[in-house]
This record gives sequence, C-alpha cells and structure tokens, in this order.
Amino acid sequence: MNLDYSRPLLMGVLNVTPDSFSDGGAYPSSKDAIACGIEMAEQGADIIDVGGESTRPGASRIGASEQIRRVVDVIAGLNSELPGHVRISIDTTLSEVAKAALDAGATILNDVSAGSEDINLLKLAAKADVPVCLMHMLGEPKTMQDNPVYENVTKEVTDVLLARAKKAESLGVNSANIILDPGIGFGKRTQHNLELLRDLKELTGLGYPIMLGTSRKRFMGEISKQNNPRARMPATCATSALGVLAGVKIFRVHDVWQNRQAVDVAWAIMTA
Repeated sequence: MNLDYSRPLLMGVLNVTPDSFSDGGAYPSSKDAIACGIEMAEQGADIIDVGGESTRPGASRIGASEQIRRVVDVIAGLNSELPGHVRISIDTTLSEVAKAALDAGATILNDVSAGSEDINLLKLAAKADVPVCLMHMLGEPKTMQDNPVYENVTKEVTDVLLARAKKAESLGVNSANIILDPGIGFGKRTQHNLELLRDLKELTGLGYPIMLGTSRKRFMGEISKQNNPRARMPATCATSALGVLAGVKIFRVHDVWQNRQAVDVAWAIMTA
C-alpha cells in the first residue's frame, strides 16, 4: 500500500533503545512504548517509526537478534491497537530485523544506510512491495561526526541518494515506494546541515518524496545555545514549516502535536 502524499505526513520517533540521543531509555517496557506510540497517533502522527538500535553520533552497533527482541513485541502491539490509517515503520539497516518487523505488522522500512550495509534489505523491500526510506550518511554512527568534509554538500548528498535510489530500482523496488532523506546531522557539521536546509527545493525536485529528520538535532542547539535536546522543539517546528514550503512530504519528529501544528499551518498557507 503506497503512502498518501496529498498532505504532509508526520512520522513519530519511537526508539526502544537505552542510548538514543534524546529519548534513550524512555520506555522501560513494551507496554510503555506501545502506549507512547498510541499517544503519538492521537496527536497526529501518520507513521510510528520503531527503532531498536541507536544511530546517535558515537553509538555502538547492535546485532539483529537484540534489535528483534527490542522491537517485535512493540510493533505487534501497535499493529493491534493503532487505527488503520496509521502505519508502522522499522528503523533498521538489517534485513533480518526488517523481515521480523514486517511479519509483526510494520509496512515501511527506514534504512539510514540506504541499503549499503545489507543489500538484502532492498531486495526485501522489492519482494514485500513496501515503501523504503533511503538516507544519506557519511560513514557510520560511531565515526560519522569525527571530521565530515564536503566540497558541495548538497550536490554530494544528492548524487549519493540518486545512486542508491537507482540501485534499489535495479533490485526491483518500485520507484513509487522510494523515499529519500538527506540525513541531517548524520556526518554533517552545522554549516552542512544549514546548507542542505537552504537547498531543500533542490532535493524535493529529484522526483522522489523527501523525508526530513531534524528533530532535536545538535546543530539547532549550537545556534540557539540550547544544550537540552528536548528544549529544541521550537527550532524543530521552524524547520518543519520551512520543509513544508519547500515540498517535503514526511517529517520525522519526537514532538508530534507541536510539529503537527507547525506543518498544518504552513500547509494551509502554501495551499491558500
């Protein structure tokens, strides 16, 4: 089932991890995580993105079996409790985890490696005929912020994303199921992130839906002098409104109702 892009979509972040950068350890049980996912849906989330491995800068890798242990019960619980119009996505780079998540009720794959870590994830997306988000990341989470360098960040990110989209298509993924994400904060300095946000219209003109994930990111803290990630919600809403006006289709956020307001107002202005 394809996503409906007739209006901007919100993807609520549900990290069932002990070490994610702003919400690690927030849900000590599957029951707590399921309740949070339901609350996000009530606040206006169209998609609940469940992840069992932190991708914060410096994070260590988590194997497939532990990711599956963390996410499957949560996805199954959400699948039985959420209203039918709310979709579940799995945030993973591993096909084994993706397959278990699909079996439990997920219908979207969200891969920060864009299929470069496990090519079988793209093959699974093709076989299951589900949307797959391909994100740009320079290196891997453990080292991506060590010394990221670009000559032209927008062009380089665009080139990589288009190459990964074509790779996915060559493996049988329907082009209508491909979503691209510039990977704000993933192997980028503050200036790189700002340039990508400035150039969002170049990304939205690529012919694929764009997902934007700025929520609570460090670069906004550097600008606002705000060290607490949870206090960067207003800054996130500013980027969400900007994204709507640039044609972004999906916004991946922690603070759902606040961003729902920002996105809906920006959409009303743009379509007036």
